[in-house]
Amino acid sequence: MKLVFATNNKHKLEEIRDILGSRVEVLSLNDINCHDEIPETADTLEGNALIKARYIYEKYGVDCFADDTGLEVDVLNGAPGVYSARYAGESNDSKANMNKLLQNLTGKSNRIAQFRTVIALIIKGEEKIFDGIVKGFIAEEKKGDSGFGYDPIFIPDGFSESFAQMTNEQKNSISHRFRATEKLNDYLKTL
Repeated sequence: MKLVFATNNKHKLEEIRDILGSRVEVLSLNDINCHDEIPETADTLEGNALIKARYIYEKYGVDCFADDTGLEVDVLNGAPGVYSARYAGESNDSKANMNKLLQNLTGKSNRIAQFRTVIALIIKGEEKIFDGIVKGFIAEEKKGDSGFGYDPIFIPDGFSESFAQMTNEQKNSISHRFRATEKLNDYLKTL
């Protein structure tokens, strides 16, 4: 089975390919010569994932899926949420995003947060939504240099190290993206 993953993020692509394994051939946007910047204009993770998947399905006519992920912090009423990638501005700068979040949490004792990924799949015109959540908290400072995005400041429940301190295998076995992708994978096995 071949599916296009509507992303240009090489880290996400590697994670998804690792999780799905060899049963599904996951193609990137680059593999189908799509170099368009697909707008993410929805105010929900589900909405953005559907926008991207529908764009690829309608323009290229290929079975595909897209995701959107947000870091939701309790004390910030779920922010940065759907705006996680551009929390500190349109430049999509991970360091600036982390610094802004840490600054906004200065002096706050409640640092409970969760990562949530939503995957929108379109196969033969049929749409399905899958989600995955991992609960944890925001560290006081950055720890580790693996991963991407907010990984250096997110510590999942039951662990003392951040996502950025874990190996890819450790992170992929518990992450929000893993949980959503496992649901996707379970569905694909029924086809």
